[in-house]
Amino acid sequence: MAENHATATDVPVPYSTGDSKITDTTIAEMRELAARYPVGRSALLPMLHLVQSVEGRVTPEGIEACAEILGLTGAEVSAVATFYTMYKRRPVGDYHVGVCTNTLCAVMGGDVIFDRLKQHLDVGNDETTEDGKITLEHLECNAACDYAPVMMVNWEFFDDMTPESATQLVDDLREGTEVKSPRGATICTWKEAERVLAGFPDGRADEGPTGGKATLAGLRLARERNWTAPDANGGSPAPLDGVPGPRPEDQPGRESQAVHTDDSRKED
Repeated sequence: MAENHATATDVPVPYSTGDSKITDTTIAEMRELAARYPVGRSALLPMLHLVQSVEGRVTPEGIEACAEILGLTGAEVSAVATFYTMYKRRPVGDYHVGVCTNTLCAVMGGDVIFDRLKQHLDVGNDETTEDGKITLEHLECNAACDYAPVMMVNWEFFDDMTPESATQLVDDLREGTEVKSPRGATICTWKEAERVLAGFPDGRADEGPTGGKATLAGLRLARERNWTAPDANGGSPAPLDGVPGPRPEDQPGRESQAVHTDDSRKED
């Protein structure tokens, strides 16, 4: 990692907007992040989240600060910041509202929800409401297809949404009503969420359940029917939570998958 003593005031910043909120404290926290890794440049992703937590987006000042601390060029940092869609080059509102419009969510109503919100908020994709509260964006798959259609607010899931529940959600956010994800987390602001993603915990990591009903449906069904998976080595199948189950060969419609080890069956 390059050794230097840059501060918030002496980092050269081309294309500066002149209103950077990056302070000496931010620079110190960037150095703290870099020191967590054997190779300092591994800290670039959390450092960019930290920039967004103070600037509301990735700014030229943030890019140059990251580059200076990590011994990279501004072009190298920009290449990373423009590759990942989680890094924004335009200001984000207090709440980033994403609507999944990938295949399953779209089929289940995601496209309708997105169109309704665009009309309701009077914004287009990746645009922010005039009051600065909501930035709306259509998202690619969030790996939550069992809850389709899915939305996210500052990266917290909202499952099984409808046009009506979606509009109520954004109205509550704009009015300052406390909002909780169906999975338990209380929604914070975009900048607060970005600071957590940068690696500075807010003490709320244990809010909410770890898995929802849809995710655990298969496990629940297996427990109800006492199903077990065959052991890879042909032994007794492992029980679910200590509850023994029948061997695979004892289950209707299934043949034994036991592995034969009798040496007399081997060919010379």
